[in-house]
Amino acid sequence: MKAITILQPWAGLIPAGAKTIETRSWSTKYRGPIAIHAAKDQDKKNERIRHIVFRAERLGVIVPELHFGAVIAIADLTNCLKVIGKISLKIGDEKRVAVVLENDIKIMGNELEFGDYTIGRYAWLLKNIKAIDPIPARGQQRIWNWGGDGMRARLKEIRARV
Repeated sequence: MKAITILQPWAGLIPAGAKTIETRSWSTKYRGPIAIHAAKDQDKKNERIRHIVFRAERLGVIVPELHFGAVIAIADLTNCLKVIGKISLKIGDEKRVAVVLENDIKIMGNELEFGDYTIGRYAWLLKNIKAIDPIPARGQQRIWNWGGDGMRARLKEIRARV
């Protein structure tokens, strides 16, 4: 199975339901099932982690215990789209900022809190996200192949529960 390694707390926000888009500086043509791996190393700035978790909780997201060096979720990577602009929208009396992706999808709201939507970066759209009990694994850069002892059996077990 393909996998992607993400630093905490961003990795943990995916199975928590707060983050359905992973932003990267590079594109991928891969579409299909992908394991979400929480990196062994955390963001070196513990204050930044606390700040992200605080923002998530302020938005009503219950952030689970952060696991490191483990696969923590399975999802379907359904698209990868370039960020091409930012716009201001007026909704009622409120002004909001939205990010525009290359197919004219607009991203706004809480999702913008948990990614780097700089113009020119890529938004990886995740669907069918399923939290799993952490499975220790060694991460890698870019998209990598996750395998190892018991992985297939664990995936069958996970899929059977859903």
